[in-house]
Amino acid sequence: MARYVSWFSCGAPSAVATKLAIASGIKPKIFYCEVKEEHPDNIRFLRDCENWFGVDIEIIGKDEYSRSADVVFRNTKFLVGPSGARCTAELKKSLRWKYGKPDDILIMGYTLDEAKRIERLLDAEPILRILPILIEKKLTKRDCLNMVERAGIKLPKMYELGYRNNNCIGCVKGQAGYWNKIRIDFPERFKEMAKIERELNRKICKIEWRTNGSRHLRRVFLDELPDDVGSYKSEPESECGIFCQAAEAEI
Repeated sequence: MARYVSWFSCGAPSAVATKLAIASGIKPKIFYCEVKEEHPDNIRFLRDCENWFGVDIEIIGKDEYSRSADVVFRNTKFLVGPSGARCTAELKKSLRWKYGKPDDILIMGYTLDEAKRIERLLDAEPILRILPILIEKKLTKRDCLNMVERAGIKLPKMYELGYRNNNCIGCVKGQAGYWNKIRIDFPERFKEMAKIERELNRKICKIEWRTNGSRHLRRVFLDELPDDVGSYKSEPESECGIFCQAAEAEI
């Protein structure tokens, strides 16, 4: 019999998707891929969610890389490219293949505003079996944030600081405005990533300038990034719609 598996990410949508699946009678296996560069408050959130779920979460990681994105960057000499970030491939996707089974039904936190992501994922991996429970219930990311808070669970620190996703501190997929926010909120992390860029001779951010009406882009090292470039908007004020309320009644 196929098993249900939740790849818990310490994000609000992942938590709500898992809770709704459990409330529907599903008994999932729950994995969390530990990455050391994530905010330490994530473990507090994980334990709170375990209590909410009534199900243990198994913490796994790729020990050959010390469960660290920085170790991946230095060992592979690669940060990010058109196909994505190397840390994601090594520390998360590879573990899905190691701990997963071909017929697993995956509980993933794709919200109504991310429906296209499932289409792209299935285009890339057509054999995947996914339970899009948040999309089925027409839940947005804002809905999920509110549902977690109303369950009495404090949201992860990165949300509190205004980040839209609970990624690692200093995600290599971020651009200039994001990194200038990291420079303010986590100056030591900013310095470490600037050091790694120089070691590898790789640049994360692009900046724009115009000459004679033409738009140009060029990559710059983080230690060259002007501190007034880019604009990272804080998380919008959460609001909850009727689909959120309907789903919440099942919990």
